[in-house]
Amino acid sequence: MPPGDRILQDYRYYLRMERRLSPNTVAAYGRDVAELLAALELAPRAIRAEDIERYLAGRKELSKRSQARLLSSLRSFFDWLVLEGERKDNPCDRIDAPKLGRYLPEVLSVAEVTAILESVNTASGDWRALRDRAILEILYGCGLRVSEACALQISHVYLKEGFVRVVGKGDKERLVPLGDIAAAAFARYLDARPTPAEPAFDDVAFLNKNGRPLSRVAIFNLVKKQALVAGVNKEISPHTFRHSFATHLIENGADLRVVQEMLGHESILTTEIYTHIDTATWQAAILAHHPRR
Repeated sequence: MPPGDRILQDYRYYLRMERRLSPNTVAAYGRDVAELLAALELAPRAIRAEDIERYLAGRKELSKRSQARLLSSLRSFFDWLVLEGERKDNPCDRIDAPKLGRYLPEVLSVAEVTAILESVNTASGDWRALRDRAILEILYGCGLRVSEACALQISHVYLKEGFVRVVGKGDKERLVPLGDIAAAAFARYLDARPTPAEPAFDDVAFLNKNGRPLSRVAIFNLVKKQALVAGVNKEISPHTFRHSFATHLIENGADLRVVQEMLGHESILTTEIYTHIDTATWQAAILAHHPRR
C-alpha cells in the first residue's frame, strides 16, 4: 500500500474511532485530504502553507463557505499529523479563512410546510405514499437530519409514549417528542410497510421498493418532488424541514436550550442562528409595512 494511502487510512480510522464522527463526515474529510495530496504530489510532511494557499486559490469553483469548510477539513488533518508526531507544525494555522457573512438557511412558513405534507396523496393507501408522508412528517415534526431519518429504527419510535430515540452524530442519542399527527402517519406506514429484503433490515423504518434501507438521495428527491407538487418555489432539501422545525419552535416561544437538545447540537452557538432567522423574519415584516421603509 502506498504511504499516502496508509496515512489516509489511519486518518480515517482516527476520525471514526477516536473523534467518533459520522460516516459522511469521515468520507468528506478523507476526500478533501486525498484531493489535496493528489494535486500537490507532495508528502504530507513536506507541505507548506504556501502550497495550501496556492491549492485553495486554484479551487475557483468553490464558494467562500466551501473554501472555509475545506480549510477546516485540512486543518484537522494536519492537527492529527502533529498529534501523531509526523509534523511539528500545522501549515493551515498561517492561513486565514475567507470572511463569511452570517448564513441564514432557507426556512419554510407553516403554510408551506403544510402544503408539502398534504401534497402526498395517501388516499389510495399505497405504501410508498404512506412512507413518503411519514418521512416528511418526522423530518419536520422531530427536526431529524436526513442521515438520522435513513437510519431510524422502528424500535426507536415509541408511538404510545410519543417520542423518538434518535442516534445522531458521534452516536450520541437524544429523545425527541413525537406529535400525534406524525405518530399517526408513521403507524399507517408500518401497517403497509413492505417485507425487508434481509433480516438485517427488519428494524429499519424506511425501506425502498426492494426492501432495503432508503438512501439519502431518495429522501432528497422526495422533498424536491413534493415541493414542486405543492407549488413551493424555494430551493429546499430535507435539512430545510429541520431549519423550519427549529425556527417555528423559537417563533412560538420555545426555550433555546430545549431546541438545542432536540436538534442534538453540541454548542448553543449553533442553535442561536435560529434566533437570527426569527429576527430577520420580523424585520422584513416590519419594513414591508413601515411608512418610511
